[in-house]
Amino acid sequence: MAFSTIAHDVEDGILTVTLDRPDNLNAFTVTMADELEQTFREVNERDEVRAVIVTGRGRAFCAGMDLAAEGNAFGLDETQQPTLDAMADLDDPALQRVRDTGGRVTLAIYDCRKPVIAAINGAAVGIGASMTLAMDARIVSREARFGLVFGKLGITPEAASTWFLPRIVGMATALDLVYSASILDAAQTKDVGLANSVEDAERLITAARDLADRWTKERSPVSVALMRQMMYRNSAEPHPREAHRIDSLAMFETSIADGGEGVAAFRERRAAQFSSATSRMPQFYDEWLRRQDD
Repeated sequence: MAFSTIAHDVEDGILTVTLDRPDNLNAFTVTMADELEQTFREVNERDEVRAVIVTGRGRAFCAGMDLAAEGNAFGLDETQQPTLDAMADLDDPALQRVRDTGGRVTLAIYDCRKPVIAAINGAAVGIGASMTLAMDARIVSREARFGLVFGKLGITPEAASTWFLPRIVGMATALDLVYSASILDAAQTKDVGLANSVEDAERLITAARDLADRWTKERSPVSVALMRQMMYRNSAEPHPREAHRIDSLAMFETSIADGGEGVAAFRERRAAQFSSATSRMPQFYDEWLRRQDD
């Protein structure tokens, strides 16, 4: 796959996605949004990949939207007059330059069947920060900075961050972060609950890979995919009975697939040889997602 703003590298089942505009501090563009969305949609079918790490080339993770672009700095079509009703079908091609570009990326991350880890090597500002909120963990280098600075630009949070952020840090802290538009250093990012750990720069990717291994090595790929989606989706349901419905289907399907091998391996005191693949999800899976998204 040929990309112009990101780079891919797969090693031992881990796809490392590198934001690759170092001369521009990896500033976000519409093309980068397209390439990231494509990456997270297509990785679901790549059975050789069990986890994804996202990092930045050079001294920044992502310095936010590239405000040097001509026209609308956020890549939007100012000739349109979108309404709430018009946003009902997000797949409508007419909304391509109405939809927030960051949101296209974070919705693709949300739908991803593989754990996603941000390895934040430097400044993560604006969309550079908010895109990581859809990821399962954020590991930051000591040089990292994290800023949800929308208020300073007279705009609003994007990338569905008003959904993700309060779930990570709680509503009071989320409001403080977006009202104040503060830029946090690495220690502050961890203290408010946005980072799992702070690492020396030379150990950042190693720490991210260690976490990816702890989560996915010698695990059933379908089990991991279902756990990820069930945690995010079921926790947003208004009543636990909805979680119970999906838990029941997921338990049934996995118990007669990799679960049988897992139980046999446990009894025989050997390593399990799981054979499932995220390109072949259980039969209820697509219907579940469609019903949720309708």
